[in-house]
Formats: sequence, C-alpha cells, structure tokens
Amino acid sequence: MEADRDLIARKKAILLAGGPVKVPKDFRPPFPVSRSTAGPGAGSTAIVLAFGGTRLKKAITTGEGEFTLAGSGPRYTIMRGNEVLAEDVDIKPTVAHAPGQAFFNLDTQCIYHCKFCTSPVLDERLTKGLDPDKVVAMILKAAERPDMGAVAITSAVVKDPQSTVDKLTYVVSMVREKLPSVPIGVEPYIDRLEQVDQLKRAGADEIKLNIETFDREIFTKVCGEQDLDRILEAIAYAVKVFGRGKVTSNIIVGMGETDENVLDGVETLAGMGCVATLRPLRLNDMNRGPMTEALGRLEPITPERMLSLARQHRAILERHGLSSYTLHTMCHECGCCDIVPFRDI
Repeated sequence: MEADRDLIARKKAILLAGGPVKVPKDFRPPFPVSRSTAGPGAGSTAIVLAFGGTRLKKAITTGEGEFTLAGSGPRYTIMRGNEVLAEDVDIKPTVAHAPGQAFFNLDTQCIYHCKFCTSPVLDERLTKGLDPDKVVAMILKAAERPDMGAVAITSAVVKDPQSTVDKLTYVVSMVREKLPSVPIGVEPYIDRLEQVDQLKRAGADEIKLNIETFDREIFTKVCGEQDLDRILEAIAYAVKVFGRGKVTSNIIVGMGETDENVLDGVETLAGMGCVATLRPLRLNDMNRGPMTEALGRLEPITPERMLSLARQHRAILERHGLSSYTLHTMCHECGCCDIVPFRDI
C-alpha cells in the first residue's frame, strides 16, 4: 500500500514539474475551467485532475504539451510521450479557484514587486474587478453547493497593508456572520502585529503569512521591498493568536536555494508551530524575465527533489507534533500545486 502511495506521489511530482497538458481542440471538460488570478497558476487556463487519491491543477493547451489527456470521459488517461503516466483519471470541479473551496483574490495590483508574482501583470479582464460586497455575495452563492467546505481569501496590497487587511476583515466578518461554521482562511501581507488580531476577531480560523524563501540573499533579490524578519515575527505571533497548526507559510523551491536552506526554513517555522508549504517555482512568460534578471538562469525543480523535500518536510513536522491535516483551508486542503506531507507522502 505504501509503495502504491509513493508511486502516485511520484506521478504527481512529474506532472507538477512538467509542462501543460495537451487536450483536443474540441475538448469539452465536464466542469468550467479554472482561470486563477493568484498562486502558481495565475493567468493560465487549468483543470483539476485526480487519480489514486491525489489531485493537482494543470494548465491545458490545444498546442504542444508535455503531457496528453487521452480518452473521451468521464475517465481519462494521462500520457507522457508514448507512455502511460496515469490511468483512471477524473476531472474534478472547482468551487472558486480550488476544489471544495471558495478561494478569492480581492486585488491583483500590488505596491510590492516580488519577481515571481504574475498577478499584477494579468489582463484586467481576468481580475474581474471584484469589490468586497461582490466577493461576499459570490461566497454565499458558492455555499449553496454541496461540495463547498471552506472559504479562503487573499489579496495583493494595492495601497498599504492596513487598507488591505481592512478589506479582508470586512469580507471575513460578513461571511462569518452568514456561515458561522465554515472554516475561513486568510492570506494577507501585514506590517503590524495587531492586524493578526484584527483578522482573528473578524472570524478567520487560519492564516497564511508567506516568507517565500529562507535564503536571505535570494529574499533581498526577489522580495526586496519586504522584511523577512518582520514576517517571521508575525508568524510567531500568529501562532499565539490562531494556535499551533493553524498558521502556514510558503517557501518557494527552485530559486537557487539549497535543500539545507529549505529544510532549515521548515524547521524554523515548525519550531514556531507553523506548517510550511513547499511550493515549486513555476516560471512562465510573465515572470521568467524578472526572475532571470534577479537570479540568473534557474535550474528547473525535479520530481526527485520535490519528493525528497516532502519526505523530510513530513519528518520535521512529525518531530514537532504538527501535521497538514490541522489545516482545513487554502493550499494544504486543496493540495493541487504541491506534494503535501501526510496527504500525499
């Protein structure tokens, strides 16, 4: 059974590390495609593929793709060249951005210019120009679906962190009033510790505060307008407010950092009671130029590295009495962009 699970995780890692999935020109998915405005798939047209108890979101194309989706449904096969990579593949619906979650990005324009982020350069037609009341209405509408189990809200920083936190607070409080028992996760950028309390009081259950990298030299080159020490301080404080296992933070893998540095970051966060998210870097036409200018040519992350880090990630969490299963919103619950310890491996 463990061998089967490892094989499935390896297939997922190969897909996450690879390019888009080719579909026929007349492909009609059983559910609407996802067009994300945040996260690694921002700006792409994607579908959620599930097999063997795991799932992932992949960009699709009718042009050239590293993988091919074969079959006429409802079950498919994923081919890699002439070889079968995964069989008995199902296409899963998203509620909003993620399966089982209403996950909304309030704003894409940002005062910070992190080199990997594509949200600020997306076509305005993709960002939908959502105001807070419209987001609340869309979340409440999504809650009528039987498959919606959680709410997640993120936002870029348009003006300043406080005004963004105020907007997030408004949406969370309105949703919490109408949906008292649904888990709510928030992914803000904060510059004052009181903002953590503000979001908790509004009704958020979980919070994600991203360090992005534990390598300080890379952080300066990629996220130079932010302060790594301030984010780490905020994470430690957030654990006091939200509780152990209810705080998470992205560590992007593939920006030239060492495995030792990644795992030092995982260890540091776990020591605080925070569960890291190891996020494979995804380069595309929108961020490749800025990332290359900042860091030089980057080696693509391999499936083997992804799996090795995930195994060591799990071992660190176990030593600290932590698990990805304590998180019921955002990335660990979704599982579409990463190899998630405990859930995948």
